[in-house]
Amino acid sequence: MTNAPRPYESYVYAYPHKTAYRPLADRPALRELWADERKDALSLYLHIPFCEVRCGFCNLFTRIGAPDELTTRYLDALDRQATAVADALHARAATGVRFAAAAFGGGTPTFLDAGELERLCDIAEKRMGADLRAVPLSVETSPSTATADRLSVLAERGATRVSIGVQSFVEEEAKAAVRPQRRSDVEAALGRIRDARIPVLNIDLIYGIDGQTPESWRLSLDAALAWRPEELYLYPLYARPLTPLGRRAHSSEAGWDAQRLDLYRRGRDHLLAQGYEQVSMRMFRRSGAPREGADDYACQTDGMIGLGCGARSYTSDLHYSFDYAVGMREIRSIIDAYTTTEDFSRAEVGRAVDADEARRRHLLQSLLQAEGMAVEGYRERFGSRPADDFPAELDRFADLGWLDTDAGPGLLRLSPTGLAYSDALGPALFSPDVRAAMASYEAK
Repeated sequence: MTNAPRPYESYVYAYPHKTAYRPLADRPALRELWADERKDALSLYLHIPFCEVRCGFCNLFTRIGAPDELTTRYLDALDRQATAVADALHARAATGVRFAAAAFGGGTPTFLDAGELERLCDIAEKRMGADLRAVPLSVETSPSTATADRLSVLAERGATRVSIGVQSFVEEEAKAAVRPQRRSDVEAALGRIRDARIPVLNIDLIYGIDGQTPESWRLSLDAALAWRPEELYLYPLYARPLTPLGRRAHSSEAGWDAQRLDLYRRGRDHLLAQGYEQVSMRMFRRSGAPREGADDYACQTDGMIGLGCGARSYTSDLHYSFDYAVGMREIRSIIDAYTTTEDFSRAEVGRAVDADEARRRHLLQSLLQAEGMAVEGYRERFGSRPADDFPAELDRFADLGWLDTDAGPGLLRLSPTGLAYSDALGPALFSPDVRAAMASYEAK
């Protein structure tokens, strides 16, 4: 076996990453982009870029607070964008436009108050035509914004899954992650979510925090398990550029890698012993729990409509969004520009996805699922086999022990070691062009 790379290169939640996007010179009209696309099973994502605090590890597109009725102006712009997108989808639709899943993310969607959440749901339903009570609807929340009135709105409007970012039940660790919170407040929020009777509760936890030990990690795991969540996500801590933790200096990166890998394995083994099944490196589902949202990385198929200035949209050959930033000043500027935009009929920033990139994306996002990828399904979609298209990459993964040798010839599946190294395997499948674009991106 060759020497394994570092296990924590990059969390691949979408491909190509937004840092590979560039302004689209032709600014294509949405009605032309979507004219020949299938529209009978679209996903709908509404992005709310506001939080009450910026966590130390967060590089998401979000800002702290919303002064001067900014949420109202943002929802006004979201309404205008939804109207333009709906017009484009229906302009030349040979068949009906239908949404098969919906999600509200951010940021923190429940930063909006109850009345604003009602309006958000109205935009999804009345403007876009999504039937939120008939499809899976996932919503992200935080301990301080998971209030009874907000949760009541979400439950009544059809939310089937609520995901809450707890990160740690140990107050000192939460503070070290620049996520100050009291455990009593976290527990109270979890109680309110359970009282709302939304079918799926997901709790996010983070490992690799300064001062975290195997014992304190087990404490957080058991505190989460006490609520019998249908899902748990275990995230490794990253110190990303332009985030509060991005300036931290590690005396030993190898030591930090070893700490995170050890805590991951302890967390994985504990959850498996408690009756959870592993869906991906990060995602664990309680056995028998309902599946009320997309699995981690489950975006292999095209057809995503994103609304909001941090949301992505996917057609079969173009991924597009608005400008991207991590720094607070730049984010504020982009949000302000979004709220004053009147014409949302064209794609502004994005990246073309050719046949090679489509293959990479499908392989990457399928292989990172614990169940693996059926070779025949890949062949039916692309007319070739993964081993024909990516021989060097798959040979390397096999040499590293990342592929399950017991999976059989019809299934590509990661070994337990491969799953543990998902954040190294994913980036290894990036194309040279995407790597170059990401490398030349000027962080802002």
